[in-house]
Amino acid sequence: MRAHLGDRLVVESPATGATRRDGEIVGLHHEDGTPPYDVRWTDTDEVTLVFPGPDAHVRHHDSPPVGTAGVEPPSVTGPPVGAAGPGDIGRRVAVERRRLGLSREETARRARMSPAYLAYLEEQPGDPTPSALARLADALGTTSAALRGGGLDVPPGQGRALLHPRLRELGPQECRALLSTHGVGRLAVTAPDGRPAVVPVNYEVVDDAIVFRTAPRSVAATAAETEVAFEVDHVDEALSQGWSVLAVGPATVVTEPEAVRRLTRQAHTTPWAGGEREMWVSIRPTRLTGRRITPADQ
Repeated sequence: MRAHLGDRLVVESPATGATRRDGEIVGLHHEDGTPPYDVRWTDTDEVTLVFPGPDAHVRHHDSPPVGTAGVEPPSVTGPPVGAAGPGDIGRRVAVERRRLGLSREETARRARMSPAYLAYLEEQPGDPTPSALARLADALGTTSAALRGGGLDVPPGQGRALLHPRLRELGPQECRALLSTHGVGRLAVTAPDGRPAVVPVNYEVVDDAIVFRTAPRSVAATAAETEVAFEVDHVDEALSQGWSVLAVGPATVVTEPEAVRRLTRQAHTTPWAGGEREMWVSIRPTRLTGRRITPADQ
């Protein structure tokens, strides 16, 4: 018998072949996947050390449900063929964990699971059980639906407002901290046809300037040599709170070759829109304001 983290241990009745008990394997004691295993039982949510008997078999996480009672799925000795990186759930877990500044060990402790299993979820394609996903969501202050990508194509902020919200103005220092080093923000400009437009851009913060790359004839390029507004925000759907920062100031094209090379070299990401976008635009904020919504008692 061999297993991987995330597989299920199923114990069946010797007489009828019906499942008597099952649980998620959350800890391995041997590198080759042989018993014993740490198993979190579905019926009690408790983790125990298990030495499987003849009435137990492993159901691998990437195998379909067993159609014939007592028939063990084919043994799996490694990750699925072609699995080059983490699955969608694992990526979202890792992003939320890092955003909160949590280590894997602390996140695993909060979610009552093995750090090795959490590492497996973040690094390999996997589909945790509903109970494991719920514990992870609770540990990260989000929801199982959010970790699965639910609501990906709907605008944020559709949850209920706080019963007693508090809207607080942010100072310049906190605004700069929230802008951080890079991310995606919204640029408000006057388009070539004279109409107002708002476009999302990948941005960097370098020497207190907000810089982004675009194409010379794009809508974002019309920001050059004008005063623009640039907005960044974050909404925490699970807690119905969030913040926004607004920067206003003149935008100019970066033309000095060494400055362009330095920006390109230090950039954290390439523009998500793709294509040839080598025109750097810099915004020097003359006004920086922000607001945060939190519960009234915070």
